[in-house]
Amino acid sequence: MTHSLYSKFILGYLIFGFLSFITIAVFSSHLTERLLINHQSSLLYDEATEIASGYSGIYRGENIALTADDYDLSAAARYLNSDIWIIDRNGEIVADSNNSKKAGETISDFDPASFGNQPYTIGNYYNQFTYDVLTVQAPITGNYTTYGYVLIHLPMSALFATREGILNILYITFLIVFAISLIILLIFTRTVFLPLKKITAGANEYAHGNLTYHIDVENRDEMGYLAATLNYMSDELNKMEEYQKNFIANVSHDFRSPLTSIKGFLEAILDGTIPPEMHEKYLTKVIAETERLNKLTQGLLTLDTLDSKGYLNRSNFDINRVIKDTAATFEVICGQKNITFDLTFSDTIQMVYADLGKIQQVMYNLIDNAIKFSHNNSTIYIQASEKYEKIFISVKDTGIGIPKDSIKKIWDRFYKTDLSRGKDKKGTGLGLAIVKEIIQAHGENIDVISTEGVGTEFIFSLPKATNL
Repeated sequence: MTHSLYSKFILGYLIFGFLSFITIAVFSSHLTERLLINHQSSLLYDEATEIASGYSGIYRGENIALTADDYDLSAAARYLNSDIWIIDRNGEIVADSNNSKKAGETISDFDPASFGNQPYTIGNYYNQFTYDVLTVQAPITGNYTTYGYVLIHLPMSALFATREGILNILYITFLIVFAISLIILLIFTRTVFLPLKKITAGANEYAHGNLTYHIDVENRDEMGYLAATLNYMSDELNKMEEYQKNFIANVSHDFRSPLTSIKGFLEAILDGTIPPEMHEKYLTKVIAETERLNKLTQGLLTLDTLDSKGYLNRSNFDINRVIKDTAATFEVICGQKNITFDLTFSDTIQMVYADLGKIQQVMYNLIDNAIKFSHNNSTIYIQASEKYEKIFISVKDTGIGIPKDSIKKIWDRFYKTDLSRGKDKKGTGLGLAIVKEIIQAHGENIDVISTEGVGTEFIFSLPKATNL
């Protein structure tokens, strides 16, 4: 069974919280106890030294009993929450802050050097207590002689109580921090995990072909941007899928029509439906249909070439000459419809840097379109003008125009407007798609301005020639 990244994250989070608590309970407890022992032993030792110095003041050259001092041990013991003893060199307890309960007793095996280098010792102090105490010892000296010792015993239970109080503060602080981290976890879940889960679900839908699926993430962050990008991608892929379906349908239709005509004519000739004297007429139509198929095939091959990169063969040439030569190729058809050209150039020679053959094809397709959709006895206006570092070429007719709802679609492959279908019976619907691909391959743009019933103008740009 696989586990999600989020479940692993939650598990890691809980393990981290548990280990953090164990660390506080174990290491912090030990460190706090050592800190309290060192601090309290230092405080008790200073107090013991202070009491010892008070006793030392009674010695002025003569030995006097330790009990002769009236130092208030009970008050100091209450302040320190400890037991204070005064013992002589033999280990006899001569004074006790606890109402002399221990006074007069002798500590067997008493060894003042048992502390060693430590300022304190922990234990029951020669079995004098039934519980562990922290004991500090300070010598009582006078006339260069040690007369006894001040012992202060602090119950370890008091230190443990202080330690627990400090640990409780740490525990409460940890719980507060952990609660805050839970809030952060909830925010993370809402802003990162849930959107990521939706995005993952969307990606799975796209992988299974459901390109209409919409990822519902409205975050204004990277997750939202990623979701919006994927939604946009799916929309574009869906459009591309629809386009491919339409493309195949259009190709099938445009190939089927001439093939059906060719098949029908040839079968009619073979079975005698068409008499021998009509064979030439219908064979001419068969040739026309085959030319249409050839033109359609060449158009598809051209578009396939344009889809690949690095096909342009750029050079410097005079765009004015290309326009004149291309217009001249339509002399016969223009004569039949009594259409004239109005050529306008901003300079005698205007050099551009582009692929000569491809630009000739662009001019041919645009002029061919203008002638098809122009009325008899009309004029086609072609203009080339310089602006900044570009040469702008315009092809304008006064024909039937393009409906407003069709302007964006004219660049699609095989698309024909309803108005153009009667005028362009031999067209393939690939001309403008080829034009746009060529211009965009040059890194330039082409625009169209059209009014239905008034005319259409195509305008595209080319870079001026370099190193002239």
